[in-house]
Amino acid sequence: MTVEEMVAAHLAEWQALEADVAWLRRPSISRRDPQRILDFSRRYRAACSDLALAMAQRFPVETTGYLHQLVADAHSQLYRTESFGLVDWLQSLVLVVPRRIVTDPCFWIALGVFWGLFLGAGAAAILRPSYAVDLVGAAGIAKIEEMYSKPPSTFGDDAQRSAMTGFYVMNNAGIGLRAFAGGILGGVGSLLILGSNALTLGAIFGHMFTSPQRDNFVEFVTAHGPFELTAVVLSAAAGLRLGWALLDTRGWSRLESLRRTAPEALSTAGLATVLFILAAFIEGFVSPSTLPYRTKAAVAVGTAAILVVYLSLPLFVRRIPAGRGVRDDA
Repeated sequence: MTVEEMVAAHLAEWQALEADVAWLRRPSISRRDPQRILDFSRRYRAACSDLALAMAQRFPVETTGYLHQLVADAHSQLYRTESFGLVDWLQSLVLVVPRRIVTDPCFWIALGVFWGLFLGAGAAAILRPSYAVDLVGAAGIAKIEEMYSKPPSTFGDDAQRSAMTGFYVMNNAGIGLRAFAGGILGGVGSLLILGSNALTLGAIFGHMFTSPQRDNFVEFVTAHGPFELTAVVLSAAAGLRLGWALLDTRGWSRLESLRRTAPEALSTAGLATVLFILAAFIEGFVSPSTLPYRTKAAVAVGTAAILVVYLSLPLFVRRIPAGRGVRDDA
């Protein structure tokens, strides 16, 4: 077949493919014609074959170049990456992420482990005063008691509080990152880090509840507690999800199983990061402020309510409206 014969035989299909590419590029299309999509796919495969033939037979540069561009344009439409859509992103954040979390057994395991150990350590520290000293150390307990020997409103000026907010962000992020990364050890690392933090925090809370510094301690930790403690649980849950993917691969290789699970785990870890940052700002500016305790308690109640409502959304919204960028892989 000569070049002229090939062009004459396929020109109509090439022009139709050009028209399909232009049609797919139009941003105003909300509903695409399924049959035209099928025709586009068929014409794209045919154009790829024509390009291979043109290159093998050393067709003129003009013809080969035209086919190169046509195939490239069609390829970019067939395998394109969806652009960012604010509505789809918000829909995913509000509906898909909480649904993944509350339907993930790893979240409930992490939640049970943390609060079980936290409350158990707190009760032990209240019933046996030496428990907190044995667990945290005499020096550590003495430092905490000294820290809360004065009202939180005396904890530095605005500049110092800003600096401490940065420290809280880094410290909290470090805890969350370790809990998340520990999941690569089959989830054992996440559980160990979660359990260690739960025992330490529980012992400190139990000890401080029976100490002379109780009022100052309670006033400081109340406002930022819900966000910070929930973030720790979510970080460990994300790590457990990664660890479980390595143990239960569902027939995939371990690397492929990890790759497929990563988006779910990262969405949970991302929410934990947001909560850590919010908790740090509350801890830096609200907890040590001169606001009355009832206001700080109201912040705690409000943030806890936000978390409950957010994680309960899947119970009230049964169906997620179709969107271009939203996938529920839970």
